[in-house]
Amino acid sequence: MELIARELIGRHVRLEPFDERHRESLSAAADDERIWQHTVSVARGPGFDEWFSTATTARDRGHEIPFVVRLAADGRVVGSTRFLNPVPRHKRVEIGATWYCHDVWGTVVNPESKLLLLRYAFDVAGANRVELCTDIQNQRSQAAIAKLGAVREGVLRAHMVVRNGRVRDSVLYAITKTEWPAVQATLERRLR
Repeated sequence: MELIARELIGRHVRLEPFDERHRESLSAAADDERIWQHTVSVARGPGFDEWFSTATTARDRGHEIPFVVRLAADGRVVGSTRFLNPVPRHKRVEIGATWYCHDVWGTVVNPESKLLLLRYAFDVAGANRVELCTDIQNQRSQAAIAKLGAVREGVLRAHMVVRNGRVRDSVLYAITKTEWPAVQATLERRLR
């Protein structure tokens, strides 16, 4: 499995490999407290530069592939998502660190972004498994992941320390290579 940063283009969104030219538009998109309620870090206001730096460092070390999510219709940057923790030997990767502007929640942005990432992971890179993980307190995210067709596999107890020092339990979901065709068909139907 080999994941390479490249642009992924859909009808509604375009995922662009994250770089310095996106700093200003991402900062503007991130400036809403509602986005960061269940996250490990807060990428708004004074926290944005550290978040941006951490993402670029992880990218440069080959640990993550961050993307900017841009609307196809007007070119506006509305969020970010990433491939995390790739394990080429086992053909496994995680999709995560996803956030969007509040005004695109519940629209085609998330399903199409995930379709583009999953299509690349399974059909191009040759993944056997794609994982998605979220805070057990984030019911909205759990519902969105389940609606994608991912299988809930369990809870990782005391998995992360999030903002304000809270110890987070995380819910782990996954999609396997054998499940991908059905998941893909479901996502494509949702986007029609």
